[in-house]
Amino acid sequence: MTREDRWEPESAQSTNRPSGQKRVVITGLGAVTPIGIGQKGLWEGVKRGVSAVQRVTRFDPGQFRSQVAAQVNDFDPQDWVHDGKKLRRLDRFSQFGLAAAMLALEDAGLNLKDAANPYSPEEVGCYIGTALGGITYAEEQHEIYMTDGIRAVSPLLALSIFGGAASCNIAIELGINGPNIANANSCASGTIALGEAFRVIKQGVARAMLAGGVEAPLAPLVYGSFSVIKAMSSANETPELACRPFDRNRDGFVMAEGSAILLLEEYESAVARNAPIYGEILGYGTTNDAYHMTAPLPGGSQATRSMRMALYEAGLSPAQVGYINAHASSTPLNDKTETQALKQVFGELAYHLPISGTKGLHGHALGATGAIEAAICSLIFRHNFLPPTTNLRDADPECDLAYIKDEGLNCKVDTILSNSFGFGGINAALVLGRV
Repeated sequence: MTREDRWEPESAQSTNRPSGQKRVVITGLGAVTPIGIGQKGLWEGVKRGVSAVQRVTRFDPGQFRSQVAAQVNDFDPQDWVHDGKKLRRLDRFSQFGLAAAMLALEDAGLNLKDAANPYSPEEVGCYIGTALGGITYAEEQHEIYMTDGIRAVSPLLALSIFGGAASCNIAIELGINGPNIANANSCASGTIALGEAFRVIKQGVARAMLAGGVEAPLAPLVYGSFSVIKAMSSANETPELACRPFDRNRDGFVMAEGSAILLLEEYESAVARNAPIYGEILGYGTTNDAYHMTAPLPGGSQATRSMRMALYEAGLSPAQVGYINAHASSTPLNDKTETQALKQVFGELAYHLPISGTKGLHGHALGATGAIEAAICSLIFRHNFLPPTTNLRDADPECDLAYIKDEGLNCKVDTILSNSFGFGGINAALVLGRV
């Protein structure tokens, strides 16, 4: 798609915001991803355009059909947790979550432990999405149990494995007493955490929320379980090309690890403290296919409905969307079904709307991936650049929309739709807007 044939959306002014409900803005981004750490590192990774997918080095993947993943290779938890005793109480899952939360607060210029901060502890909460929680730590401890018995197992195991470990550790470290929930809605988890946190502030239950996704799934049994069902790419000889959304030769997703947590604030409170504002969450929708645990509902009618729900809450028509950040998992069925769903929502507009998926860069971090992509979408408002669909070289004829290729597109957009779809038929969509 060239600049000349780019479709220009209608005015993106929301017309359907109910009176008395709060506006919710994004003021801080914290990211621990394979392409970069922090909002600056994440965006540099997007602009660099180099895939982080590599042969797995955390364990020997030789026995598996799939042998590639996107790893976070430059993460040092001591950069965020300086107390050695405290650090030993956190597995990689909780380390990722705590680091991302602290990065988000730093980016937002908000110190919750400062007496001058505008929020009481009861007014700030934390919602985290994760598909698998601390399961890799459990796998490690199980190996110890099988070799050395129960007395050798870490007493921290029971406190690390559950999905709420990251959100609770964040609350404990930051001293926040507001709503604290973890969801495990597969690959839609991070997007759902953001959507539900948006609703909490919108309805006046809290004034600020740390929300996003955390995932640390790279362990042999966990990884192997996805390889067994042939959900992941087996392009082991060319890892950097393994994740290729909408491409004719795509053969599965590429597992990744990482986290992204966004600081959401009530608009007037953010303005009062002169907070940096990336954008605004305007709408959210979630549905279930009620069809199959791994295959999407043919035709994508429930994915369609999740997008329409998000647009309805935002008070926007399809013609007012400027860019779509697709789920684009690089699986044969999901990419085709998402294309069909987009056609149902946008009609002829779908053939002109700029659309891309970024998993070719950072892989698919399961429950964290929607939050990572929401962070990228927030940065788009600041940098006015739409990333390409990495590795899309030979488009599938059934994926025939205006997917951005090559170098990306320098373009200012005012509204973004971001999709996430997961195992179990879980669909979620967010609409973000420029403030």
